[in-house]
Amino acid sequence: MTESAGREIGPGDFWKAIGVRAVGASVVTARDAEGPAGFLGLSATHLSASPPMLMVSIGNTTSALGAIRNAGHFALNYLARADRDLIDLFGGKTDRKGADRFDAGRWSTLASGAPVLKTALGVLDCRLEELIERHGSVIAIGRLIDFKAPAEGLPAVIYKGTMME
Repeated sequence: MTESAGREIGPGDFWKAIGVRAVGASVVTARDAEGPAGFLGLSATHLSASPPMLMVSIGNTTSALGAIRNAGHFALNYLARADRDLIDLFGGKTDRKGADRFDAGRWSTLASGAPVLKTALGVLDCRLEELIERHGSVIAIGRLIDFKAPAEGLPAVIYKGTMME
């Protein structure tokens, strides 16, 4: 078998290529001394079940990265279709930034103190264990310390950059 060197893939083509995977939309949150912070996390997954570990990829320029570093925690809030407004809000497509995106009454907390969306289909609350920096991104690895899965409903799924109906 001959191995090909392949072609050079730029950022635009990269996002197009990985856009063919359907992804459950999540908002990754943390709270430090500056207040709550979060971002739309489309690259979050499990690492292992024993110990219970999760990981999320974060761009170095993502403002919430500092809160995750400082607080030593993060929560993955898996969105229901009913919460589709949060996709644009935490995806940076509105004028609201930082703590202004956390509407009073819509959020609570679990063990870590990270903001937890009350209407999320599921929440995975993690204590940060390690940060790995590579190629302009950081992989945050966290130990699951609490979770909830109370909500019924359809998940917010993103496919080819668009929210599925």
